Amino acid sequence: MSELLAAAGVLLAVAAAAATILLPRGRLRVAAMLVAVALSPVLILGDQWHTAQIADLRGDTGRVIALLAIAAGAVAALGALFYRWPRLLPLLIVFALPFRVPLEAGGDTANLLVPLYLVIAGGVIAAALRVRAPNFASTRAGGVVGGDHPPRGGGGPPTATGPARRRALPIVLATVVVLYALQLLYSEDFSKGLQNVCFFLVPFTVAYGLIRDVEWDRRLLTWVLVLVAAEAVAFVAVGSVEYATRELFWNDQVIRANDFHTYFRVNSVFWDPNVYGRYLALVIVLATATLLWVRGRRDFALLTVLVAVLWLGLAQTFSQSSYIALLAGLAALAAIRWSWKWTLVAVVAVLLVGSSGFDADTLNKDTSGRSNLISGGVDLFAERPLWGYGSGSFEEAYRVNRENQDAPVSASHTQPVTVLAEQGLIGFAAYIALIGVALSTMSTGIRTSSAARPAVLAAFVALLVHTMSYAGFFEDPITWVLLAVGASLAAAPVANPPPASRAPTREPATSRV
Repeated sequence: MSELLAAAGVLLAVAAAAATILLPRGRLRVAAMLVAVALSPVLILGDQWHTAQIADLRGDTGRVIALLAIAAGAVAALGALFYRWPRLLPLLIVFALPFRVPLEAGGDTANLLVPLYLVIAGGVIAAALRVRAPNFASTRAGGVVGGDHPPRGGGGPPTATGPARRRALPIVLATVVVLYALQLLYSEDFSKGLQNVCFFLVPFTVAYGLIRDVEWDRRLLTWVLVLVAAEAVAFVAVGSVEYATRELFWNDQVIRANDFHTYFRVNSVFWDPNVYGRYLALVIVLATATLLWVRGRRDFALLTVLVAVLWLGLAQTFSQSSYIALLAGLAALAAIRWSWKWTLVAVVAVLLVGSSGFDADTLNKDTSGRSNLISGGVDLFAERPLWGYGSGSFEEAYRVNRENQDAPVSASHTQPVTVLAEQGLIGFAAYIALIGVALSTMSTGIRTSSAARPAVLAAFVALLVHTMSYAGFFEDPITWVLLAVGASLAAAPVANPPPASRAPTREPATSRV
């Protein structure tokens, strides 16, 4: 009975999450958000009820009440804040993306995205307050957080391509989320799949809906860039202290690995050096995109210094996957800014040179055994090519297949292989469709845009490439933020300039974001 209730709860939570990105703005959509956000912790609690961590919490009533009171107070305060100042919502979501809070219970520690969850819940509360406002019906089509936004400072009529591009991406994204839940029903590891749904897919889908509704004008985009730049510089400062002192703040596995390496890897405030490197690579891509379109000398100098500082931080991670992701993002920018043909020629040449000395055994050693994980994932796919072993099942299925219950594995570290092993060709088709629609949505008409859309597209390409060697595509909230911002920017109507303004004029020395 408990398993049936858990399965029903997962399907309901996923259906509610999908509704948040498919329904138009209104009370029904807000109700779906509330259901999705409320069900996720309940399902996690039910699934983990008999574990040592939850048992430890159940034995400390005062601690539980205190934690619930703090969380409720924070969500209520954030909801009131976002209701009064809606533009703070996307800024705080972006701010909270890197932070995980270690929660200790039952002798174990879980690193959870608690700040992000609180911000998302606060955004849902603000949306609920907004739909109850007397003037909601008259403001639902415009404003800071609205539906189809009118062009700012117009000339001629807006282009009509926005609404068409708006529809495809949320439909495919909702399909991916619902399909993952359905394939959880026969998973070899139902608990792991349920955690993926409740910790990642459901809250991040709600976040996608909240962010997509934001009117991403130049001022807000500038503040986001300043925010992520300041965060990244702070992380580099922390990482540099670690590198100078040869001491890490946390993650015993990385600490032990550094004892056996001739080099020293840092992770700053992140749990893993590769995740830290991924974050820095994405910020470098965003800064470089702005640098390519910037016009003011002061802005050019500041961005150049920023990129240099972040490069220093990235070098301290020794993350090969992050280096490759950064090169992919820069290649995407080169294709957009100059020529995709010559960029393609350069990329192919680099790949040919890089593959000339390829050795499978050396590669497996250099990548900490990831080649073995990939081959094991391919074997799992070959056994169940159509439907796979079920969502979240890679770890359990890999260990059973290799007859090694102590194998230190949680995923193949290659997103396509993980999808193929867990969800088969059915899930892989949805995954490929999502990537194709996302790239198409973000790239349509991009050559006539300013720096924002190329920056988001290039960052998405960099993240996508990183997940080819480190996975974490759906589990990284940055993926969902980039999808939401890219969809919102692509869907925004663009006003055609009036005839008088089409003559070439000298533009002021300001940056274009």
